[in-house]
Amino acid sequence: MPGRRGPAYWLLAGFFALFVLFLYGPTITILVLSFQGPKGGLTFPMNGVSLHWFGNLFEKQMVGDFAGSFKRSMVLGLGVMVVTVVASFSAGLAFRNRFRGSSVLFYLAIASLIVPSILISLGIGLLYRVLGWETAWYSSGFGAHLTWTLPFGLLIMFAVFNRFDRRYEEAARDLGATPWQTIRFVVLPILLPSLVGVGLFGFTLSYDEFARSLYTAGTFNTLPLEIYGMTTNVTTPVLYALGTVTTGVSFLAIGLAFGVFAILRRRQQRHGSDAGRAA
Repeated sequence: MPGRRGPAYWLLAGFFALFVLFLYGPTITILVLSFQGPKGGLTFPMNGVSLHWFGNLFEKQMVGDFAGSFKRSMVLGLGVMVVTVVASFSAGLAFRNRFRGSSVLFYLAIASLIVPSILISLGIGLLYRVLGWETAWYSSGFGAHLTWTLPFGLLIMFAVFNRFDRRYEEAARDLGATPWQTIRFVVLPILLPSLVGVGLFGFTLSYDEFARSLYTAGTFNTLPLEIYGMTTNVTTPVLYALGTVTTGVSFLAIGLAFGVFAILRRRQQRHGSDAGRAA
């Protein structure tokens, strides 16, 4: 019969269903268990339904510092995001014109994607110890996270600039725009959606990073380290509530990025770029 689906279709459909279940099943389980009642445990069946553990989350805990680690991860993620966007955009501009040693510099920049994350963290931690410096999430941890986010940002920006039509810049210069005006009013508006994507990558990769924080965060943990430490000490659903909150923050960041994409797209469709202002 025409349109009849064969065995291959159902095999692939079953594989996809198992993939989705494997991917989102644990997250959904944690989400459900985080709404346990005050006397609830870590497993099913649930003992009541309440928001008790969410209220307990940011109270003073016997073990752990949920609120502090959450704030540190947010600040660290935002800082890494800004540096990743600025450095990736600047590198994309620089690498458009081949210069001596550009290939070596490029491979050095992305080499950290090949080296295991735990070795990067261990190496930075040992370097700080040899130099007599104290490791901290805002110094050594910040640098360790950049070794993870910058290569992704560079690869994205290189791909974007390879498709960028330089005739827009030539037109702006013909109209009397300076190099800075060309970048500000022509290049940046056109590439802004891609820069938002780079920023999203930078924030989420830093916010969730565990291995590169392990030996570089210092005395105060980031959120992934705190969650890992709590798995051996916390025996209440407050840990699930923390997982639900952190997952919600990740989805919120993704939602904000899509919102910005939609606004930028509507703006460009309505007004075009800001090239006219460069004149």
